[in-house]
Amino acid sequence: MARGQARILLVDDEQAVQTLLTYPLRKEGYEVVGAMDGREALDRFSEERFDLVVLDIMLPKLDGIEVLRRLRIRSQVPIIMLTAKGDEADKIAGLEVGADDYITKPFSMREFRSRVKAALRRSRMIANADEEESIERGDLKIDFGRRVVTLRGEEVRLTYVEFEILGALARSPGRVLSRETLLEHVWGDSEYRDPRTVDVHIRHLREKLEREPKNPEFLFTVRGVGYRFNE
Repeated sequence: MARGQARILLVDDEQAVQTLLTYPLRKEGYEVVGAMDGREALDRFSEERFDLVVLDIMLPKLDGIEVLRRLRIRSQVPIIMLTAKGDEADKIAGLEVGADDYITKPFSMREFRSRVKAALRRSRMIANADEEESIERGDLKIDFGRRVVTLRGEEVRLTYVEFEILGALARSPGRVLSRETLLEHVWGDSEYRDPRTVDVHIRHLREKLEREPKNPEFLFTVRGVGYRFNE
């Protein structure tokens, strides 16, 4: 996917925000389609192909979290959430439902462009995944080509970010990876990002993979440093 071919669905009910964000995206060569409420966003997504969704949480008709939930049922398209300053609950809810990233308002255009480029880069990485590589640890199998995780023979549904964090740790068994290292692996850099984001994804991974999340078999915390995968 060449940069100029990328199509972005921009969902925000404020016309001023639509205008503010559309201009720099189009200047970068992206095609931008706007939606002003949650129902329109779902309709647009059903009718057209998109490489990225930028989604505000506070929307009329259907809020951003519900839109995110419905999009995740049908697609793994990268989704960046726009959240209000200091609204930690919305950020956590978005990440747990399957958002790839979030930006807190107000934000700079430099930060916004950085997040968009990183999300589109992740899309390209999925398309170019190594079709042969897989890792098995006990009952857990990670197939990187198909981006499928199975546990005791059953497929486990992971978000893009959960898969990338698990893959980074599993490729370096026994090695402790810091939160900053994991942020850089998933998003290309750790700039603008709260390291606690990684903690949310690790918690969610444990809930999906571990028999006892508080007594893990696969994902271990190294207090004050980061996380490691079982050797």
